[in-house]
Amino acid sequence: MRAALLVMTAVAVAACGTAPKAPAPAKKPAYYADDGPPESVPVDIAAIPDAVPQDEPYHRYANRPYTVFGRSYAPVVNDDPMRERGLASWYGRKFHGQKTSSGEVYDMFAMTAAHKTLPIPSYAKVTSVANGRSVVVRVNDRGPFHDGRVIDLSYAAAAKLGIANPGSGLVDVERVFARDATRLAAAAAVPAPPAPPAAPAAPATVVTPLASSALPTPQAAEIATPLLAPGPSGLYLQLGAFSSAENAEAFRDRMARELTWLNEPIQVAAAASLHRVRLGPYKTREEAQAIAEKIRATLDFAPVITPANR
Repeated sequence: MRAALLVMTAVAVAACGTAPKAPAPAKKPAYYADDGPPESVPVDIAAIPDAVPQDEPYHRYANRPYTVFGRSYAPVVNDDPMRERGLASWYGRKFHGQKTSSGEVYDMFAMTAAHKTLPIPSYAKVTSVANGRSVVVRVNDRGPFHDGRVIDLSYAAAAKLGIANPGSGLVDVERVFARDATRLAAAAAVPAPPAPPAAPAAPATVVTPLASSALPTPQAAEIATPLLAPGPSGLYLQLGAFSSAENAEAFRDRMARELTWLNEPIQVAAAASLHRVRLGPYKTREEAQAIAEKIRATLDFAPVITPANR
């Protein structure tokens, strides 16, 4: 989950005596720096109950293989256990009320999470390596796509875990099932270390999922185009490739919200069994590369330059 805009802050020129200093170099804004905690917290975060694992059917579209910025992902479609360690981040008010990859509306006060490959829906126990606190969340979204980050938590889950203030933290992620509910409830009854105060209203440095891989009824984007056949010539910037047209259109809509500075439409091109989300065509590699670098600066990922027949 979670128009998205990056807030660029100006660096003031400081003066010392009568000899002004040279302007400081512009500082790159935090990744999705306009996201952050709620302006006010309407509920007691600590009192929000963890998600309770249940047996649920997998989503029809959100578990299909997909590619984002040149990396391919194959969501799990079985009941195999999974454990991993890595950085957890969180996403907040910018995506509150928007649809997730499952089509459900993101609620920053619910115990949910985004994961690149865990089934949608499924459940995970997330434990902070730093303080030992654990939460159980329901996975209903895709992401995060930033290197080193393994899971994106809702604001509530991050606050309970103690990573809302720093923006991220090292965690252990364990997939859990309905059969684990009794064990998890017993573990939750053991007092945990107190959580730190919730994050202030100022924007936090957080990482949010870039892609909604499937929305049954995707919202209209600011820049949208109908389904297109591949162009006859030129070079394209491929943002993603999906086997499902619904997933591709949802990702196209999401990118249109993130790349608001684009003055060209984001296309969905159908070819064989793939639906490619792309920009172009561009006459030269230099022209395509210039746009790719601007996208890299915005999203911290670069699209793939491809010929028209791919």
